[in-house]
Amino acid sequence: MASRALPAGWESSCEEFEYIPLRLPRDVTRVSAAMRLAIQAEFGGWELSRVRLYADGSRRILLKRRKTAHHIPDPTLP
Repeated sequence: MASRALPAGWESSCEEFEYIPLRLPRDVTRVSAAMRLAIQAEFGGWELSRVRLYADGSRRILLKRRKTAHHIPDPTLP
């Protein structure tokens, strides 16, 4: 997985988890956002770490999962 910069203040000192930041635009409904996150949790092993809701209606989400010893390659990569 490519390294992504976390938003300011979201850094973590815990080395046993990997994190992925997401941004959902304001036109994404709460139900749709919940469905997207449920799919990530179900099939990717991610869990919700933080959510920030901004005044414009957009959301910044931080997902986390435990690092594993076995790396499963991303099927979208050549």
